Amino acid sequence: MRDETPEQSAPLRSGYTTGSCATATSLAAARLLLTGETSDAAEIVLPKGQHVSLRLTFCRLAGGESGTQAEAGTIKDAGDDPDVTHGALVFARVRLRAEPGVGFHAGPGVGTVTRAGLTLPVGEPAINPVPRRMMTEHLTELAVACGYGGGFEVTIGVEGGEALALKTMNPRLGIVGGLSILGTTGIVRPFSCSAYIASIHQGIDVARANGYRHLAACTGNASEEAMRQRYGLPEIALIEMGDFVGAVLKHLRRAPVERLSVCGGFGKISKLAAGHLDLHSRVSSIDLAQLAEWAGEWGADSSLQASMRAANTSQEALALAHARAVPLGDAVCRRARDVAVGIAPAGVALEMFAIDRVGNLVGSAL
Repeated sequence: MRDETPEQSAPLRSGYTTGSCATATSLAAARLLLTGETSDAAEIVLPKGQHVSLRLTFCRLAGGESGTQAEAGTIKDAGDDPDVTHGALVFARVRLRAEPGVGFHAGPGVGTVTRAGLTLPVGEPAINPVPRRMMTEHLTELAVACGYGGGFEVTIGVEGGEALALKTMNPRLGIVGGLSILGTTGIVRPFSCSAYIASIHQGIDVARANGYRHLAACTGNASEEAMRQRYGLPEIALIEMGDFVGAVLKHLRRAPVERLSVCGGFGKISKLAAGHLDLHSRVSSIDLAQLAEWAGEWGADSSLQASMRAANTSQEALALAHARAVPLGDAVCRRARDVAVGIAPAGVALEMFAIDRVGNLVGSAL
């Protein structure tokens, strides 16, 4: 009999991404400059519309001429997720400028992009697109509310971030000097295999109970949006599977549907194509040599395959293949679908989609 202890049954606590922390602290620092108002918390709106308040550890004028620069900081709370940045101080320093808009800079503990293949150009601070958008939207709204016509220079830092980054994939990816400021939803979901898988099963069951027979299992927000745009599926038919594609496919044996569309980032779909059912980086890795070999089956010559093996990321390898008219995205999706068909029950029409980092479809198998 399974031991149901209070620790096992207690719900896990969610936390906030470094992107949310950066947004809250930059907003508080900018507000201090424009209004003179200090506070011990900052309320922000997350990408999906939730209003949350993050407690600040400080909010004060800083360096330079009085009144032209301010800083605010918060302690990153990742909830019950084993996040490398949990407990770290994330801070923003904001300076006013004459030109409208927002400029971003890497402070201490935040990395700089030095290699191609990432979502940001070489030389840019490793502050990802969604956190940049969050900060820009909040600061723009503040400027309008205050009747301010200028812009902001925002520097984001993480105390001890350079050392923490050594525990991540950043050095291998060419992000030098610190961490990346991440987040697509603003919320860190606590990692728990059993809890997450249970939520996947529940999502499938609820969709079936409400009469939906075409579901889309997606790895995240961008893949959900791709499936929503392609098929017009309502939220109830979009199953957020994260990295647990195996949990979806196996559950269909007990709760079958007529049609399942699986959609994820190209790198994650390539892991499925290689036979991995848990797509998390702690369990499975992207095999660039395998991608090059598959490209060879579709016409890539030895020179292109060598370039793909030496690529920084799977996205860079994909771009190299597509530049030479090698349909690597489709090839990977076909292999991934074959793996999925071998696990799901007969009678489920399976299709596979891969997207790039901005949500564009780069491959399919229908």
